[in-house]
Amino acid sequence: MLKKLEIIARVGIFGTFLGHGTVALVSTKWVYLLTAYGFSASTAKFLLPLIGCLDILIALSILIYPLRAVLVWAAGWAFMAALSRCIAGEPIYEFVERSANWCLPLILLILKIHQIKTVEKSNTLTIASNHNPEEYSYISK
Repeated sequence: MLKKLEIIARVGIFGTFLGHGTVALVSTKWVYLLTAYGFSASTAKFLLPLIGCLDILIALSILIYPLRAVLVWAAGWAFMAALSRCIAGEPIYEFVERSANWCLPLILLILKIHQIKTVEKSNTLTIASNHNPEEYSYISK
């Protein structure tokens, strides 16, 4: 069940970052979001294609092999991108509407951490169950 949830989350994050990355590559409609953070319009126009490439790289990375550091980056980046709407003067619902963009990477991160803990616990149990108490019977004698 967790594996299915992980796949759904990976595909969802992939779609989000691929879509946003493509828009950033081919359009300048988000220049105002970067200027809200203090960048000049010319710097924002220069940065958008770079941001688009990075978003596409993040999308592919999470689809193929989601590293925890990349998931943290994706969540933080999506949070700041959603927040930029409010900073640029848009209503708060523009941020709220985009909450899935940063919550989904956090959910996948939690799933990955849970998998690691489950594997570690399973390995510990396997080692403990493979233990032969008679090996150490000399200790109690």
